Amino acid sequence: MSRARLVLIGLVALALAALVFASTLMGSATVEKDTSFTIPAGASVAAVADKLEAEGLISSAPGFVLQARIFGSDAPIQAGEFLIEAGMSQREILAAFQSGDVIRRFVTIPEGMPSILVWDRLMAEELLTGEVAVPPEGSILPDTYAFERGQSRKSLVEQMQAAMDRALAEEWAKRRPGIAVDTMRDALILAAIVEKETGKPEERRMVAGLYSNRVRTGMRLQADPTIIYPITKGKPLGRRIRQSEIAAVNGYNTYTRVGLPEGPITNPGRASIAAVLNPENTAALFMVADGTGGHWFADTLAEHNANVAKWYAIRRERGEM
Repeated sequence: MSRARLVLIGLVALALAALVFASTLMGSATVEKDTSFTIPAGASVAAVADKLEAEGLISSAPGFVLQARIFGSDAPIQAGEFLIEAGMSQREILAAFQSGDVIRRFVTIPEGMPSILVWDRLMAEELLTGEVAVPPEGSILPDTYAFERGQSRKSLVEQMQAAMDRALAEEWAKRRPGIAVDTMRDALILAAIVEKETGKPEERRMVAGLYSNRVRTGMRLQADPTIIYPITKGKPLGRRIRQSEIAAVNGYNTYTRVGLPEGPITNPGRASIAAVLNPENTAALFMVADGTGGHWFADTLAEHNANVAKWYAIRRERGEM
């Protein structure tokens, strides 16, 4: 065998040995199942490596740091909660940390959820932090919101309120001329009533049209949810409304006051806001339940009384009367 060939073989062997040594020195990832891993704000690469080793996700913290220095990009490691998938290499783990692709969780606020129940939902979410007051009624836009582990409840409420401010302003800019409300605040108040009065999306504009007619003509709105709100602050009443409650005089009861309540009675969704700002063209002034979750609408009291009789007949058939 020639001398040159021997030298070449020796160099290859030396290179292989160096690779084996480097691989041993750098260690390896030992992720057997998908695992969440949290990086605190301001943590260094060395601190993150120590935490990875302590949690059994890599074999060598110094090796991880060495690999990061040799093969990692210049991007800093991001804070947050990350998903480390089973079988990921150290290089893939580092890339995930540098990408900032944190685990996002979600909280949903349904249309018509009052602020006291929004507060209950946020306080029950264990991955959020800090205290927060019950938000003002009508200030939260119902939607699904993403959050990270450790995020403050206060910051999430501020995000929800900013979303409501944007949505209300956007819908107000598209309002139809001649509507019954003069301000965004009044639109929000009326939209909250529409939200509570119908569970059928196709009825929203009709209900908005009916209440707009009552506002214009000075009729009392006589919306049952406005009786309940001062009693429960938005929580379910759990029983029938009493005659004394119908007769109560306060800032919300639209059976005893003319015009809108003094404030929203829930957090209306964007669709109810849009319905108030572009209501159905209708002469309807009255409505009553039709037994299907919707309503019969009437222009006159005589028509309304006939609809009420039909509703009572349905309730009698159900054994409710």
